Amino acid sequence: MLARLALVAVLAMTGGASAAAFKDSEASLPTTLGTLYGTLVTPEKSSAVALILAGSGPTDRDGNSTMGIHPNTLKLLAGALGARGITTLRTDKRGIAQSADAMISESDLTPQTYADDAKAWVAQLRGQTGAKCIWLIGHSEGALIAEMAAQNNPDICGLVLASAPGRKLGDIIRAQINSNPANPADLKAEADNILNTLENGQTVADVPPVLAPLFRPSVQPYMIAELALDPAAMLGAMKLPVLIVQGDNDIQVSVDDAKALSAAEPDAKLVILPGVNHVLKQAPADRAENIATYNNPDLPIAPRVTDAITAFIASNP
Repeated sequence: MLARLALVAVLAMTGGASAAAFKDSEASLPTTLGTLYGTLVTPEKSSAVALILAGSGPTDRDGNSTMGIHPNTLKLLAGALGARGITTLRTDKRGIAQSADAMISESDLTPQTYADDAKAWVAQLRGQTGAKCIWLIGHSEGALIAEMAAQNNPDICGLVLASAPGRKLGDIIRAQINSNPANPADLKAEADNILNTLENGQTVADVPPVLAPLFRPSVQPYMIAELALDPAAMLGAMKLPVLIVQGDNDIQVSVDDAKALSAAEPDAKLVILPGVNHVLKQAPADRAENIATYNNPDLPIAPRVTDAITAFIASNP
């Protein structure tokens, strides 16, 4: 643990509950391949401890990506939960931001790499805080990593799955590409062919330049591993408290994804939030205006997201 501390005084009232002061401190986790880093948010009085897991791609601890996406979602969520008395740790993924030097070759990276990192953070966090167990809050692909890290893990209290995939990755990518009116038919067909090949466990040598950011050769082994995962089936195999939080203005995953997860685990609590989008902000249905919130770091997350998470954790002490 590094010594940098910043006291954050939260004076607003949030969701009808008095907000509390909390402090930020930098956290570090040594690994065989280098040190991982994150930010620990500690309220004056903590009622629970959670690890927040970021979504896909080069996403940092705050939920921002080098691919030009800067919503500050995870930083805002951590602050909102800290104001409600929940300790959180959010981390830079291996190879990203301050954890950049801990990167293995991208072609050797798999979802299991991130799940193993999450389990190591959980073990350290539990020892550091003295908590009997740790909650996992996974956003987008981070929800899938949370499911993997929670498998047969007695250190986990339960899962909060926000904007979470409920179908296999291939189905989601196809839906995202096909739903974008700017994508021509031949591009959609080429993407489908590439996905078919990857789903069969084979790499693709020739990728059109326009699709290279998504299907570049070095990321294909990761995609092959993830395409084989079924998030609903994994969730159904676990017996932990689960909250599924899904906005109905999400243009990346859908309410149907949330319902698929809920159907797989009928004991899970499902919360559908009207007007909330993928980055957990209140957003219009118009696609362009919706996407504009992805680069508005000052726009707060929808208060009902925090309400749902804090109420759920409080109901499962």
